[in-house]
Amino acid sequence: MATGKFITLEGGEGAGKSTQAGILSGRLRQTSHETLLTREPGGSEKAEEIRKAILEGKAKDYGPFAEALLFSVAREDHLEKTIRPALERGVWVICDRFADSTRAYQGVSGLRSDVIDVLERLIVADTRPDLTIVLDLPAEEGLKRAEARAAEAGDGAPPDRYEAMDRAFHEELRHAFLAIAEKAADRCTVVNAQQSESAVAEDIWEAVVRRLDP
Repeated sequence: MATGKFITLEGGEGAGKSTQAGILSGRLRQTSHETLLTREPGGSEKAEEIRKAILEGKAKDYGPFAEALLFSVAREDHLEKTIRPALERGVWVICDRFADSTRAYQGVSGLRSDVIDVLERLIVADTRPDLTIVLDLPAEEGLKRAEARAAEAGDGAPPDRYEAMDRAFHEELRHAFLAIAEKAADRCTVVNAQQSESAVAEDIWEAVVRRLDP
């Protein structure tokens, strides 16, 4: 059986990753590919528990290394329980965030890149994305979108651990994702997320067709 493809969507808060992951999944199904939508942190039972703790800020006081370790523990379970079995079955896996988010967020928070490199080698190993879509959006606009999304949800939940960071952090985060995309241009494509939802979806689809020929 053919091995599936692994596509990740990355970017800052409010860039539309979840929405575009769903649209992409639908288009791939139309071409007769079985797809799996998943996310990080999360995507497996244990990883979802860790997600809750991280986004509630329970590891914040222990610093970026502790957070990176928690993300790595969650990622290992996600890979073993969800991603790798699906890929082995020939499923196309679409993941909302993956290892690049750890590199960006914890890197901007002060964790050395060589430490992140080691964690990636140990946890991700050979299960690297075939294609990463980086949705690029000015930080101010992304934060406004995140606020609007929270207001629409209407559950009164406070901003999560990262949404609550100041705009300067999110500007640095944007540049970190762009730097990752430039360094790994063989697997990354940057898409302008300021466009309409349909235009962003079309750019993503063109990148998938060009890189992976579904």
